[in-house]
Amino acid sequence: MDSDGRKRAARDAELVTIGEFARLSRLSAKALRRYDELGLLRPALVDPVNGYRYYDRKQAGTARLVSWLRRIGMPLARIAEVTALDDAAAAAEIRAHWARVEAETAARRRLAAFLVDHLSAKENAVTTNDDGTGRGPATLGIRYAALAHPGSVRPVQQDTAYAGARLLAVADGFGAGGARASAAAVDALKPAARGAVDADDLLGVLQDAADDAAAAVCEAVAAGESPAESGTTLTALVWTGSRLGLVHIGDSRAYVLRGGELLRITHDDTLVRSMVDDGSLTEEEAASHPQRALLLKALAGDDGKPGSRPEVRLHDTLPGDRYLLCSDGLSAVVDEAALARAVVAADGPDTAVRDLVALAGDAGGPDNVSCVVADVVAL
Repeated sequence: MDSDGRKRAARDAELVTIGEFARLSRLSAKALRRYDELGLLRPALVDPVNGYRYYDRKQAGTARLVSWLRRIGMPLARIAEVTALDDAAAAAEIRAHWARVEAETAARRRLAAFLVDHLSAKENAVTTNDDGTGRGPATLGIRYAALAHPGSVRPVQQDTAYAGARLLAVADGFGAGGARASAAAVDALKPAARGAVDADDLLGVLQDAADDAAAAVCEAVAAGESPAESGTTLTALVWTGSRLGLVHIGDSRAYVLRGGELLRITHDDTLVRSMVDDGSLTEEEAASHPQRALLLKALAGDDGKPGSRPEVRLHDTLPGDRYLLCSDGLSAVVDEAALARAVVAADGPDTAVRDLVALAGDAGGPDNVSCVVADVVAL
C-alpha cells in the first residue's frame, strides 16, 4: 500500500457512520442531521455518490456540547461561535450568556408580578369612607434634590444629575464624548415626564423613552472622538403620582429607604456582578476585583450592539419612601451601610445629597459623583 493509501486507511479508521456516531454522542441521527443542516456540526465526510454522512469519533464531544447549548437556549449563531473556541473561552462565553438569560428572566418576572398586582389592585382601587361614600387612594407627591460634583481627581465632569417634579435621573458618562452622552440620555427622558402619565400607559411610555435615550446618545457621541468608546449609564425614575417607572442600564444605582432599611432596586450591568450571580466570585472578591467597573451594558455610540437596551419596569411607592439614585462615584467608594446611615439621618433631600457627596469626597473622590434624593409624601 502506498503512502496515500495508508493515510486514507488511517483516516477512514477514525470515521463512523451516522448511526454509530449517534450512539457515541448519545444523540439521535435526526438531531445530527438537523445540526448539519443548521451548520452547527458538519460530518467529516459525505459520500458523493450516496450522500451517506460519516463522522470522526473525535467530534462526539462537540456534538454533545451543541446539544447542551441548545438546551440552555443559546442562539444558533452563538453556538457556532462557542464550539469554535477553546475550553476556557467557551466557558467564559457560556457564563456571559447565562448571566444575560438570568437578568432577562428576572426582568420578565418583575413585569409579571407587577401585572398581577396592578390588575388585582384595579378591582379594589376604590375604598369606602365611614359614611359609605367612595374615595380613591391618597394623593402622593415627591420632594427632591440633585447634586453633581467632579470629585477630587477627574479634570472634567461627565455625570448628569437631574431632579424635577416628574423625573429623577442620574447618568454617568464615559469616554471622550461622555459628558454629551449623559446629558443627551437625561434630556431624552424629559418629554415623557412633562405631563401626567396614566399608570396603565406608563410601561409603554417608559419603553419609548428608553429607546429615545439610546438613539439620542448614539447621535450625541457619533461626531466626537472614538464614538464606539463613549457612552453613558442611565438610571431614572418617572413619577405618575402613585407609581414610579424605572429606566436602568449600567452600574449607576437606585435605592429605596423603606421601614428603616435601604434596599437596592437596580442590578449592576457589570462583568463582576455577573460573576457574583453565577457563583464564580464572592461579594468580598468582587469589591477588589481589577475589572469591577467593566460594563456589560450601557448606552453607547455603537448602540446597535446586543444588550444596549435599557431595562424598564414599574415600582410601587408608599408615603414615607425615600429614593436615592447615584453614580458609581458614590456607590463604589462608600459602602451601603454608610449610605444607609446618611440617607436615614438627613432631614430632607437637600441635606441628603450634600452629605452623600461629602462622603464620596472623604473617601478620596476618585471619580465624578452624582446623586438624587426624593421623598414620597402624602399631599
